[in-house]
Amino acid sequence: MAQSKNNVITHGLSGKVGDLIVFRNLNGKTYVSSAPRERTGESSEAQKKNQKRFQEAVLYGKSTFADPATKAAYQASAPAGQNAYNVAVADFMHAPNINEIDLSGYSGKVGDQIKVNATDDFTVKEVAVGIFNEDGSEVEHGLAQLSANGVDWVYTATVNNDSLTGDKIVVQASDLPGHTTLGEKSL
Repeated sequence: MAQSKNNVITHGLSGKVGDLIVFRNLNGKTYVSSAPRERTGESSEAQKKNQKRFQEAVLYGKSTFADPATKAAYQASAPAGQNAYNVAVADFMHAPNINEIDLSGYSGKVGDQIKVNATDDFTVKEVAVGIFNEDGSEVEHGLAQLSANGVDWVYTATVNNDSLTGDKIVVQASDLPGHTTLGEKSL
């Protein structure tokens, strides 16, 4: 996309010219690009799914304006030329990532710690940790606490677990739009 600079004829111009070019204004600058191609044929199932997901993202982006605190948080992280709406839509499109589950501090004793490194394009809202025996029965579960570095979450065990063989740690990270990512690691 080309940018029109100091051109008195195209300054502030917007819209489509024939089927060839489109003028757009963004942050007081005029941009010119090729006209978009007309869509032909019916959308595939994958395209329909993506269109639905994007529609949900747009609705989420608009809903952030109803809560001043959420809008302010998104606006504070918006890069130059973007607003809270843009950041909220992008946040909706990406679920959080669980990068690492560190079990080195867990030996089945009360007070042992499980560390989880979880990230998101905006923020991770919460991280839940569950500990399950080999037969699938739950030993314990609860919420991890965010550490000072803002990326690692620490879960402190509250129940003694005598039999660690075959036990499984299940981690669930959630972001502001409510997307969750699951991760698990066996002992």
